[in-house]
Amino acid sequence: MDDFDALYAAHFTSLTTQLYAYFGDRQEAQDVVQEAFCRAWARWRHVSAYDEPVAWVRRVAWNLATSNVRRARVAATFRRRYQPVHAPPPAPDRVALLTSQSRTAPSSRAARDHPEPSR
Repeated sequence: MDDFDALYAAHFTSLTTQLYAYFGDRQEAQDVVQEAFCRAWARWRHVSAYDEPVAWVRRVAWNLATSNVRRARVAATFRRRYQPVHAPPPAPDRVALLTSQSRTAPSSRAARDHPEPSR
């Protein structure tokens, strides 16, 4: 596990700098690089056997970054296309009707079943 610690210490900053140039957001770059290292840690037995484990971490970080950018682009497109539709304000006569109804006793507002008048 010392190899992992050494890899992390040696490459975290440089990978973060590369992804910062891509994102323009240092926190997002750090998050992506950190996630790539977490994935490397989970597979360290295999990743450590590669000639250059940092290349694997870099590829995972770039793939995560690309996915994040795509996801953000899709979300922005959705927000642009599907703006909420606001209902127009109620007409003044509707407001007057509702106001008068609210002042009427509930028993007076209830619709009643009246038998049809006999003919």
